[in-house]
Amino acid sequence: MIRRCFQVAVRLGRHRVLPGVPQVLPRLNPTSAFGSSTDALVSRFCLKKTDLKDYALPNASWCPDMLTLYQEFLEKTKTDGWIKLPSFKSNRDHIQGLTLPFGLAVASDISDWRIFTRCIQVEGQGYEYVIFFHPSKKKSICLFQPGPYLEGAPGFAHGGSLAAMMDETFSKTAYLAGEGLFTVSLNIRFKNLIPVGSLAVLKVDVEKIEDQKVYMSCIAQSRDQQTVYAKCSGKEVLSLSTRLCPATITLRTNGRKNAEDALPSWDPAF
Repeated sequence: MIRRCFQVAVRLGRHRVLPGVPQVLPRLNPTSAFGSSTDALVSRFCLKKTDLKDYALPNASWCPDMLTLYQEFLEKTKTDGWIKLPSFKSNRDHIQGLTLPFGLAVASDISDWRIFTRCIQVEGQGYEYVIFFHPSKKKSICLFQPGPYLEGAPGFAHGGSLAAMMDETFSKTAYLAGEGLFTVSLNIRFKNLIPVGSLAVLKVDVEKIEDQKVYMSCIAQSRDQQTVYAKCSGKEVLSLSTRLCPATITLRTNGRKNAEDALPSWDPAF
């Protein structure tokens, strides 16, 4: 049995499992990721001394509502336990040294990596946002102002830009609340369109953490809470802070002849 588990682990590391056949994953050693408390994660994530550019700072493109609410939450960081999260151009800068599980890695000579929500460099044209996180309450507030490069219907932000912003806020919240790392599902119901250049406030709550998953919900609305733009629920993030055995993945080859050409995907039953 031990020998078989070892063989399965080796095959998974090389993406060599039989197509369509669930395999049992070995336990994930928490030290291979970051087996740390919320405070330690926040401390590691929010670098105090760095030469990296923080994109979550006010600039000339921010609308009055966004500037005002930003200042309000900045004051809450002094008295109410909120923390302003820095936003660098890549997650590599936030979680340096993190080793992904199951042998996931990409070899590349690319030097300029950018997270999707920081891919537009011109201020005010794409994603303008800042996230505040409350460690003890395990909740986040994201102030999001979509620029004209995110347009869908004329004059309004594309729904996909809001979905990406929700996912990004979920990911940061899940990582800091319970070392969540991978998105498993994201269910969104759009209610109203967001005018380009206006403020949308995303309120994220961690509902529970169990079965190696972080369950969260989000509501995106106007500052005065009179207009709801979208609601998101059922979002699950694989948590690395707990043991992951037994876990099941199924390899889907999508018509490829060789199983080695396909990457494993999460089994919905897990």
